[in-house]
This record gives sequence, structure tokens and C-alpha cells, in this order.
Amino acid sequence: MAGSPQASGKLPTDPTTTTAPAQSQFTIPAAAALTLLGSADENLIALEKQLDADIHVRGNEVTLTGAQADVTFAEQVFTELLALAGKGQHIGADAVRRTVGMLAGDSAESPADVLSMNILSRRGRTIRPKTLNQKRYVDAIDEHTVVFGIGPAGTGKTYLAMAKAVQSLQAKDVNRIILTRPAVEAGERLGFLPGTLYEKIDPYLRPLYDALHDMVDPESIPSLIQSGTIEIAPLGYMRGRTLNDAFIILDEAQNTTPEQMKMFLTRLGFGSKIVVTGDITQVDLPGGQRSGLRVVREILEEVDDVHFSTLGSSDVVRHRLVGDIVDAYEKWQAERDAEADGERRSSGKDRKPGDQRKRDGEKGTR
Repeated sequence: MAGSPQASGKLPTDPTTTTAPAQSQFTIPAAAALTLLGSADENLIALEKQLDADIHVRGNEVTLTGAQADVTFAEQVFTELLALAGKGQHIGADAVRRTVGMLAGDSAESPADVLSMNILSRRGRTIRPKTLNQKRYVDAIDEHTVVFGIGPAGTGKTYLAMAKAVQSLQAKDVNRIILTRPAVEAGERLGFLPGTLYEKIDPYLRPLYDALHDMVDPESIPSLIQSGTIEIAPLGYMRGRTLNDAFIILDEAQNTTPEQMKMFLTRLGFGSKIVVTGDITQVDLPGGQRSGLRVVREILEEVDDVHFSTLGSSDVVRHRLVGDIVDAYEKWQAERDAEADGERRSSGKDRKPGDQRKRDGEKGTR
């Protein structure tokens, strides 16, 4: 009706009547409509689940209705997705979810810029960061000589580092790539495995080979390894070396001791770059040994040209459930730590030595 608040834009005079919802209308370019809305409207369905504003689409015209803040936010999401489509990028439900998440985090960076950043392309497949923290991690690798990527499984720490290594090799910024990880069971148990030394350590290095196969022509990998252009070796093989003009990746660094971490970092030579990746919640060191990755931040945080990138459950790029699993484990661990702390306090194990001496002295004077 012409006299309705929505049509006239006036506020209702009845104080018991709620404020009229805000509304925004815009037209999607015909060329971008299918990309934006998705096959069988899968992206539209994802947007309806992610946004609080009501979305109505008729042809190429989109109408957003709801609270002013919700409508404004939805407009920003559509603007970013249209910019992403304009860059020729495929848009799926995952891109919708990540765009909404980045904008909700009040990021100063455009989700369209983050999700369209290409690191490496091979056979039509492009490797790129999928979250804001991943982009910051990749940027840090460009800007710093030593970078630590710390986060849970599935956040792309090693995969993105490998992509940057291959990119650097192709651009001739480095002459070789060195990939290493600690073989935690390098003692007795490893000795019981059949085969030569390289066959024994192969299971520990297999994840690095798998990532490499996604980025380099598999037929060329044996010759690259034979020529020394790509080297994949256990951490113990790094001792006593100086690594010049190399892109060096230490994977599973949570399973290094502080001494091993120091040994590895001091291999850095001229023209080289180091990326260290690991998950401090999955330490497999025997006998309760301290993890080198846990303590290195305290030691090197103030050192120039060393950067620490932290990724979390929101950066998981595997199945969505993996992020939920990571969050559940973190909550469970926090509850256990709180319970253990409470038990220590109630049992008096956290009393200061001076308190005990005072009590002993009181007993002696009675």
C-alpha cells in the first residue's frame, strides 16, 4: 500500500509497531548470475543459511530485507562475491562461507583479493590461500627469511609452504628445495622395519612426496631428486651442513627437541629461506621430552626477520567437520587442564617451599 511505512519510508506512529525493515535492491550482471547463485542455486541456499537478511531473487534482481545492519552486511557479501566472479574465479558454497567469515571478522582485506590470490598452477589446478590467516602466512613467507607456521591439522601449513617452495624454484629465486621432518621413532622401532635406511624412513617422508606430486610433474621428480634440485631427508641428515640458495621446509616440527630445532635453524645459509611447520597439540616425543616448537617462540619472538604465523580451526581446509573436531579437542583439553589445576590446589601441591618450612618450624617448637 502507498501509505505503508515500507512504501513511504516513514516510521510507524503506533509505538507498539516495530520499525519497518530496511530494504536494498540491485541487479546482478547476467554473465555473473549463474556463477554467483551456483548450480541449482547452491550458493543462494548457502547465503540464506549464512546471512540474517532475507534474500529474494527474481531473474537478475536481488532484494535484501531485514535489519539495517544485516542488510548492509549482506550487501558487502554480495559485492565481494561479484568481485570474485569478475576475476573469473569459481564460487562454491565453501567460498560463500569463507567470504562471510572474513567479513564478519572485520578484516581490512578484501575476501575477493584473498580468495583470488594464485600461488601455483598446474594442469588447470590452482593452489591459493582459502582463508585470511592463510594469506597472511603466505605473505609472511614472501617477506621474511624464517617463518613458523603453527596450527592444527588441515590448515594448509605444509601444503602452502610447499607451493611457495616450488614457486621460488620456478622463478629461480632458489636453486633447490630441501624438505625434512623428524623421524620420531628413529631408534629401535625404526630398526625393526624391513629394507634399507631410505625404505625405513620413507613412511615418515611420504606426506611430503604426496604434496610434491600435486605441484610438480610426477615424471620429473626422480630426476630432480637425483640431481639434488629437490632433497627429501630426515632431520638428522641436516647436521653439519650449511644450506645456501635453498628453500628449506621443516615439517612436523613439534616432534623436534629444543636442541634439534637449534641445530636445524643454524643450517641457514646465504640466499635461503626457512619455513617451519607444526602442531604443538600433537607432540609424539617419547619420555615427556620438551618440544622444540613449543619453546622456540619464547626464544626468537623478538628476533628480526623471524615471523610466527598462527592458524586455527577456522583455517581448516579439509572437511568442515575437521574444524569442529579441533575445537572440541581444544575445549576438552582446557577443561582437563582446569580440573588438574583445581586438584593441585586442593591437595596443597602448589604450596610454596617457604610455607612448608614455616609449618615444619612450628611443629618443632611445640
